[in-house]
Amino acid sequence: MTKNKKTKIEQIVIDKIKEIRLSKGFSQDDISVFLNTSRGFIGQIESPKYPSKYNLNHLNTLAKEFDCSIKDFFPDKPI
Repeated sequence: MTKNKKTKIEQIVIDKIKEIRLSKGFSQDDISVFLNTSRGFIGQIESPKYPSKYNLNHLNTLAKEFDCSIKDFFPDKPI
């Protein structure tokens, strides 16, 4: 794994969060407010060009904001 790449599981979680974000009509700005981060950081997370990713605290906060389980961000079976 190179320094600027996300692992497969990290990318799956990021993609799932983006899918839920869009389905609920939230912007990257909305997510940055929920997580008390910059919009640029959310853009870096969603871009494959940067190593940025969500941490467990981010996932927990997003689950609350999305009114879902943190498990909803993960695949049913291990990768």
